[in-house]
Amino acid sequence: MEQRTDSPYPRKDRPVLAIIGVLLVASTILFAWSDRKHDWRFYQYSFRAQLAEKLGAAQAKTVPSGVQQIWVSEMRRADRCITCHQAILWKGFEKAENPFKTHPSEPLKGHPIEKYGCTACHGGQGWAIDAAAAHGPVEHWEEPLLGSQLGESYTLAAPKASLMQMNCNVCHRFDRDTKGADEINLAKKLVLDKGCRACHVINGRGGTIGPDLTWVGDKAPEQYEYGRLSGQRSTFAWHVAHLKDPRALVPDTVMPNFHFSTREAQALAMLVLSWRRAPIPADYRPGLPRTDPQTPEEVAAEERMKTGPGAWFVKTGCFVCHSIQALGVKSPAQIGPDLSTAVEDVQARFGRTVDDFLKAPTGTMAVVLSRQIVLTPQEKEVAVQKLREAFAEYQKQKAAGQKPVSGEAGGH
Repeated sequence: MEQRTDSPYPRKDRPVLAIIGVLLVASTILFAWSDRKHDWRFYQYSFRAQLAEKLGAAQAKTVPSGVQQIWVSEMRRADRCITCHQAILWKGFEKAENPFKTHPSEPLKGHPIEKYGCTACHGGQGWAIDAAAAHGPVEHWEEPLLGSQLGESYTLAAPKASLMQMNCNVCHRFDRDTKGADEINLAKKLVLDKGCRACHVINGRGGTIGPDLTWVGDKAPEQYEYGRLSGQRSTFAWHVAHLKDPRALVPDTVMPNFHFSTREAQALAMLVLSWRRAPIPADYRPGLPRTDPQTPEEVAAEERMKTGPGAWFVKTGCFVCHSIQALGVKSPAQIGPDLSTAVEDVQARFGRTVDDFLKAPTGTMAVVLSRQIVLTPQEKEVAVQKLREAFAEYQKQKAAGQKPVSGEAGGH
């Protein structure tokens, strides 16, 4: 029977198909071999080889193979980081490159890996077993690895690995000072020194002029307006820019410019982004505060001022922003001018009497007296009387040769 074929080159078909088959097999083998360099199996094989060379074959055989996972049920985290990072608990690899590097021992004393996992502190995509997916950035994954690489991209003024302190503060948010978290500690001091609570509620305490910041870290990136932000567009970058120049991003804000340095603004951005809800079991922080109360010294100082000649300013809340040093009242924030000299200071700055200014305030005081300290007309008359009493005491002290009170102006 005559053989029929549609091919114009029937004698060449088989050789061509054979060559194509060989090329496909070779390319598959080549692809598998090259991809192996980035596969968790390659890292496990390499670590066992290093361990055998350093400590012997017997020790190398104790290293588990296959995908490894730490399941932290209390925090609902599945971390497979140890699939590649197998050296973290082995001594002798402290100077090795990742993923063959021993984890510093000190942090693990209080944060055993079997209880905390990895991503609770380091961030990243814990269930991934591919390095690119685990470390990020990954689309739609909002917890990138908080390592030096991300710090470099944010041009941190602090050490580039400092971003991890954001995760530390999720558990340590109520500590006044946390060992090893220098940037977070700096930010907490700035919150106290600059009197952020004068306008913002933080952990249940504070003013109502600005937004409540207690859980601001939970705010989705899509909720921020990036139109006025130049350069990198991220939540972190937005907060840094806003802290350095509030009106550049929010033109109608009453938040003053505190002239923070880049490091200070970045530290504060880390702090506010750490203020988020997280399932932290009570036994993870036994015996430590679960709230952010005033210290006994702060409470005692406030109580003393409530019974002195400046008690009215304390009870109304004016002292949150303003000191009245002539009457022995010291503001915890001092972001506004000392009210001891308000009678002459308002006249000099605004060309108006203090009586007239309180009837129709401008700037930040217009917001404060409409939202936070709402005074009736009768109460405003009392306020004028108290301000005149403070000024009279200031003049008396000045005449007696006492150090005059600074009339340094704030943002009001």
